[in-house]
Amino acid sequence: MWQDSMASGRSSRSKKSHDCLFDGALVNGHSTLNVPNNYDRRQWTDIDASSFAKNTFNPIRTFVEDPDLQPNPEKNVISLSIGDPTIFGNLEPCKEIIDAVQTSLKSMKCHGYIPSVGTRDARRAVARYSSINGLEVDPADVILSCGASHALEMCVLCFCDPGENILIPRPGFSVYKTHAEAVGIETKFYDLDPTKSWQVDLHSLRSAVDNKTRAILVNNPSNPCGSVFSKEHLRDILEVAREFRLPIIADEIYEHFVFSGQTYHPLASLTNEVPIVSCSGLTKRFLVPGWRTGWIIVHDINGALKPIKKGLVALSQKIMGGNALIHGAIESILEKTPQAFFDATVKVVEDNAVLAFNALSSIPGLKPIMPQGAMYMMVGVDLERFKEFPDDTAFCKELFRQESVFCMPGMAFSYPNYFRIVLTVPREMILDACDRVSTFCEEHAKYFS
Repeated sequence: MWQDSMASGRSSRSKKSHDCLFDGALVNGHSTLNVPNNYDRRQWTDIDASSFAKNTFNPIRTFVEDPDLQPNPEKNVISLSIGDPTIFGNLEPCKEIIDAVQTSLKSMKCHGYIPSVGTRDARRAVARYSSINGLEVDPADVILSCGASHALEMCVLCFCDPGENILIPRPGFSVYKTHAEAVGIETKFYDLDPTKSWQVDLHSLRSAVDNKTRAILVNNPSNPCGSVFSKEHLRDILEVAREFRLPIIADEIYEHFVFSGQTYHPLASLTNEVPIVSCSGLTKRFLVPGWRTGWIIVHDINGALKPIKKGLVALSQKIMGGNALIHGAIESILEKTPQAFFDATVKVVEDNAVLAFNALSSIPGLKPIMPQGAMYMMVGVDLERFKEFPDDTAFCKELFRQESVFCMPGMAFSYPNYFRIVLTVPREMILDACDRVSTFCEEHAKYFS
């Protein structure tokens, strides 16, 4: 039963207590503590970071914030590394979005703390916005978060204890692994197939499941691949989840961000059995990543997710609520933003994808894979042709040093011999970047024989 698979069955953790209390007084302004004999007196040099901190590693942020990584000072930097569509100013939120925030600000009602799960109006607005393709979302099943990454973190922490595991895609967004492994939760990969537009390798998915697996994480549309799964393929994934009685965490932050001829299907709209917790937000589609407003929707078809929903509410209370200003504006943002704004944004990205694909396809040693949505393209690198580089990270670093083109190595997504480019920059920058990549590859391919 789903209820059995969701039950934690875990023993409660005991609370540590102090063995002793220190007694003492102040003499001439100094403490005279009676330090117990069994106290391990430390040196100031012994102040160590926690294992939580030391186990936290975000390869994307580590790479882009490396102080030793410097561009060619004679060339302007073209950053194709981070999925922030606002960097170059060619993509901006529309007037309706800005007006909604201004109205919220001027109302003088959105300056205080708000409920940790989000305001009532915000939850209702997200529920209405997400009630598509036959889905009917109850506002009570909506939990707002500080961005979709925060939503994903809460989901990972809610489903798994240390020593248990979650299945994540390879290549996949690195923050999945960051959230899990920092607290001792294991991640196991299932593969995406580059020869099939990055569809899930279903055999790989089935093979990854073991007795400690607590959930499958599915990202559609995909970062870093730009893939958009068909309805049939999503049903195949759901069948694996049904077979193993595993819930799904659906990372759908790029919902509706699909190119011509593609259709986005909310995963929860395709099942009447598999429990799904979906994560999304304003970040990408509305071009406001810095506003840090995301949400979780608990699709609890059969009641199996009651403990998970309760746990998510508890985890949301670790912080003092979200951004009150944006919560005050979100109803207007979700309901009044015109479709023409979304269409124009997608067209810019799709046009750039076509330009980049055509340009990079003509470069010996590179193999771009045309995306179907989202904001990214993965590009294969034949390191046999560029033998001076031991891996894709070295390739990307030298590309930045020589040509000031900043790409994200595939190893950041646990997928070597590739790099990812962001497609939200102005058209002329995409063309310039591809020209520089061509020059770089031509120079370094001279070692190929």
